[in-house]
Amino acid sequence: MFLTECPRDAMQGWGEMIPTQKKIDYINALMYVGFDVLDCGSFVSPKAIPQMADTAEVLDGIDKTISDTKLSVIVANIKGSERAIAHSKVDILGFPFSISETFQFRNTNKNQEEAFRQIKEILKMTEEADKQLNLYFSMAFGNPYGEGWKWEDVDYWARRFADIGIKHILLSDTTGVATADTISLLFNKIPHQYPEVDFGAHFHNRYEESYAKLKAAYDQGCRRFDSAIKGIGGCPMAKDDLVGNMPTEQVINFMASEPIEHRLNLLHFESAYNKAKDIFHF
Repeated sequence: MFLTECPRDAMQGWGEMIPTQKKIDYINALMYVGFDVLDCGSFVSPKAIPQMADTAEVLDGIDKTISDTKLSVIVANIKGSERAIAHSKVDILGFPFSISETFQFRNTNKNQEEAFRQIKEILKMTEEADKQLNLYFSMAFGNPYGEGWKWEDVDYWARRFADIGIKHILLSDTTGVATADTISLLFNKIPHQYPEVDFGAHFHNRYEESYAKLKAAYDQGCRRFDSAIKGIGGCPMAKDDLVGNMPTEQVINFMASEPIEHRLNLLHFESAYNKAKDIFHF
């Protein structure tokens, strides 16, 4: 299992401003746990997501000597990508590409073709800087805007991005509309067609839905999962009623029940969980 913890996703829509030092202390606690990646910030407009305005300062305070966990940040345009690439502690840039044209405009202020052209440019930039580019296929399982959805639309964009050299795609259930059946369908139909692409799952769901969704993806061969402690967070650009992230503790429970080996240090996870309680008041 390849596991990404997403404190950025948890924090970005939080109503209270979180002090920069608290963010740093929380992420450093997560560094001890042994996740493969921490999605820890965003180089996006502070007007759009004020909580992420201090991402550069947060990165400065993260101690990368703690573990070999890689650090990821979200970008939505060339300017943000330049800032992310310039920061020495950033290993991975994540770009949200939406299967929904409506959400592409809402999230990045550009249409799909404009986003595609920017991603081509950002891919070249990351390759030259020896950094990784991840694509999040937002609304991959449907959308709340009344737009039609079919798995072939996801496949169309997977093919186009595979053709330009994209190697990492996260199929993302941005607003929690996926079912076990649609998850099984996408992971059955798409990844095997593109063996050069590493596909993963970024689910937003209610707590009680976790096992069924994890199981549906895992049984179709998915081994890369994103999550956030207690499932806190969601995408503030999607709709007013946020659906939280996949809870990390539910991923741990899933791995224990299957059983699936992992490298997480659960004592350090408990410590990070307690810091999350202090920040998010659960």
